Amino acid sequence: MLTAKFKWFRLAPPQILVLGFAGIILIGSILLSLPISNTTGKPLRFIDALFTATSATCVTGLVVKDTGTFFSTFGQVVIMLLIQVGGLGFMTMATLFSLALKRRISLRDRLILQEAMNQNTMEGIVRLIRKVLIFSLVIEACGAILFAVRWSFDMPVGRAIYFGIFHGVSMFNNAGFDLFGHFNSLTGYVYDPLVNIVVMFLIVSGGIGFIVLSDLVDFRKNRKLSLHSKVVLSMTGALIIVGAVVIFIFEFTNPKTLGSLNWGGKILASFFQSVTPRTAGANTLDLAGMRQASQFFMVILMFIGASPGSTGGGIKTTTFTILVGAVLAMIRGRDDIVLFRYRLAQERIFKALTITFLALFLVVGVSMVLSTTEDSNFLTILYETTSAFGTVGLTLGLTPHLTLVGKILISLTMFAGRLGPLTLAYALGPKKGKELYRHPEGKIIIG
Repeated sequence: MLTAKFKWFRLAPPQILVLGFAGIILIGSILLSLPISNTTGKPLRFIDALFTATSATCVTGLVVKDTGTFFSTFGQVVIMLLIQVGGLGFMTMATLFSLALKRRISLRDRLILQEAMNQNTMEGIVRLIRKVLIFSLVIEACGAILFAVRWSFDMPVGRAIYFGIFHGVSMFNNAGFDLFGHFNSLTGYVYDPLVNIVVMFLIVSGGIGFIVLSDLVDFRKNRKLSLHSKVVLSMTGALIIVGAVVIFIFEFTNPKTLGSLNWGGKILASFFQSVTPRTAGANTLDLAGMRQASQFFMVILMFIGASPGSTGGGIKTTTFTILVGAVLAMIRGRDDIVLFRYRLAQERIFKALTITFLALFLVVGVSMVLSTTEDSNFLTILYETTSAFGTVGLTLGLTPHLTLVGKILISLTMFAGRLGPLTLAYALGPKKGKELYRHPEGKIIIG
C-alpha cells in the first residue's frame, strides 16, 4: 500500500497524513499549471495552481481563478478528482485500491486510517471504510442525478449531466466549487426549492460525518444511536435552526439580500445561508451585501464547522458542544459534563480546549498578518481566514485580489484546517509517553 513507501522513515500516522495530503496537492498543482488545464492555453502561475489545488484537496472552495470560465474541462476534472480524494482522504482511496486488489490491510495502515477517520480504536476500521465509500458514491450519485434532471431544462443534456456530477461531488464533500462562472455560485437559484434542498442535503450529509451516517443506516436494525451521533445530530440541527433565525432577523429588511425576496425566498435563503457556513462554500445571496452583524455571525458558524470524521473542517460540532457543556457545568457548580446521561472523560475536555485554542491562535495570527499585507478591512480579512480554516470557501470578494503572501498564508490555513490543528501539532511534535510522576497541586486565582 501507499504507506510501504514510508516504511524506512518510521513516520507516525499524523506525519504520514500530512505528507500524503501535501503530495496530492503538489501533483494537483503541477497538473493545474499545465496549459491544457485552462482556456487561455498558457501555463498558469504556479502559486495560483498551488492555491487552487490546495483549495480543492482541502475541500474549501476559495478560488483565485474562476472555475467555470478559466479552467478547461481537463482542469475542472482534475479539480473534481482532487475534491474527491481530499474529501474522502488519501488513505481511504488507497484502501479502496487495496480492497479491489484483495491485498491485506496491514496494522500500520489501520493505525493511519484510525488517525484519518478520527477514531478511538482500530476495531472495525476497514468495515467503516467500506461503508464510507458506499455512502459517498450513493449520495453523490443521487445528488448528481437530481442536479442533472433540474439543469437539463436550462442547458443541453450532456452539459447538465456533467454539471450534475461535478456539483454532486463538490457539495457532498463540502468543497463549494461551482461551474456557473464569474464567482456567482448559486445566486441564480435563490428561489429554486429543488436546487436549494438537494445542495443542503448534500452539505449536511457530508458534514455530519461517516460514523453518524453509518449509525443512521443501522438504526432500523439496532434501534439506537451512539452518544457521538446524538451529540452531532442535535448540535447540527440546533446550529442550522439558530443560524437561519439569526440571518432571517438581521437581513429581513436588507434590500441587498433578503429584503428583495418574497416570504418563501426569505425562509429558503435563510436556511441555505445557515447551512453553507458549515464548511460548504456555496451561497444564494450576495455575501458582501450582508450586514456586518450577519457576516460576523457567519464567521462564528464557519469557525465551529462540521463534525468529526466528515469532509468538513472547523473545530467541529462535538468540540463546541463540550465547550458549551463545560460552561454550563461550571455555572451549575457541577464537576462533570453530562450529555444524554453520559459523563465525559477529562481527556475529552482537555482535547476540546486544546483544539479551540490552537484554532483561535491560527485564525487570529493569520488575520493579523493579512491585515498588514492585504488592502481590505479587518472583518473581510477575518471572514476570509476563518473560511480558509473551516475549509468553507465563502468569501466577501478578497480571494481574487490576494497578494503573494496572502495566497501562501491562506493556502497554509486551508491545509491546517483540513488536517486539523491537533493532527498538525502531533505531526510536528509526536506525542510523548505518560509521565511517571505528578507535581504537587497548586492554586491560582481565576476570574
